[in-house]
Amino acid sequence: MAVATRIREVLVAVNQSRSRLLGTVAAGWFLVLGMRFVIPAILPTIRTEYAISNATAGVAVTILWLAYAGMQFPTGVFIDRVGERVLLVGSMLLSALGLLAYSFAPVFSLFLVATVVFGLGTGLYGPTRGTVLSRCFADREGVAFGTVLAAGSAGAALLPFLAALAIGSVGWRIALAGAAPIFLVVAIGLWWIVPARPTARTDRSLLPDLRASVAGFRDRRLLLAVAGATLMLFGFQGVTAFLTTYLFEQKGLSQGLAGGLLSLLFVGGALAQTTTGALADRYGTPRVLAGVAFVSVVPLVALPLLSGPVALGVASFVIGFRMSSGPLSNAYIVDVLPDDVEGTAWGLLRTSFFVVGSFGSVLVGLMADWNVFDGAFYLLAGLTALAGLIYLVLPER
Repeated sequence: MAVATRIREVLVAVNQSRSRLLGTVAAGWFLVLGMRFVIPAILPTIRTEYAISNATAGVAVTILWLAYAGMQFPTGVFIDRVGERVLLVGSMLLSALGLLAYSFAPVFSLFLVATVVFGLGTGLYGPTRGTVLSRCFADREGVAFGTVLAAGSAGAALLPFLAALAIGSVGWRIALAGAAPIFLVVAIGLWWIVPARPTARTDRSLLPDLRASVAGFRDRRLLLAVAGATLMLFGFQGVTAFLTTYLFEQKGLSQGLAGGLLSLLFVGGALAQTTTGALADRYGTPRVLAGVAFVSVVPLVALPLLSGPVALGVASFVIGFRMSSGPLSNAYIVDVLPDDVEGTAWGLLRTSFFVVGSFGSVLVGLMADWNVFDGAFYLLAGLTALAGLIYLVLPER
């Protein structure tokens, strides 16, 4: 209901062309974010197909996120030089190519190649999405961002669930490749609707900005916020990569039902994101971040002790609450970055977050192969609690 209200508010406040722009950018983020979580949702089938271990499957998820992370900083540089339209369209086309490549991956090594291509394609979208919204919706930026982020949350909740159901009838390759034509349609829409960027900066060297960015990283507030955010993301990556596999192998749920509970995680995250912003305005960002972290410990500890789809569904829903820490920590970090190199510094930090966080899936996969799958969730709970302690000593902005 809140999402529908926001969309109506945007449609009233902006003209028709900007409404089409917002809808098309939101559709792209729906696909990009949703399809990134399809691989974890169908991981049990992929493991069986290639006869690989949990650790190896975790490497595949890590490679997806490493490719995504590797594009964060260079994308920021490309935006200033070629504009958002080229990058958004390129993201859709490269992502579609990666999805199609899964159909021609008879061996696991080619599966990894397709994963890299898909990860690189999706990595182009996030930073570019942000700058085009800021440029075209300066008068309704909050509503525009909220609408697009809500579309992404909807994609993360819906697409993995649909893919987990579809593989029973059409197979996982067709389930992935079948999304490619939709990416192509959105690419055409983006090419026609996204306006050209007025200026492109090509004369400024990156080296001074990089030096200034590194110097700014010495700020104690920044170090604490980055440490907490990295721990939260590490846990998020580990949980989302293997929750479906865990529920399928350890709790005896069907893959379709397990994929549905993974989708429920994103529903919980979307709902939490609608309230924590207001709480942070009232009580302060560090306190709310600490509260989110400590609440997120509970379902991770409880998950190995629970059984039955209802109890496991509640735990999955509450695990999603940790997603609300992302927007809060991002806003805090950007606010304390040096103003003159904010874009460069933020690009570097985003890459760092995702690189470190991507190894959460490898850790959980290894522990699963060592027959301590339950222990992996306890470990992630401990790391989440550590993030909460860090947030307790985080100064107010």
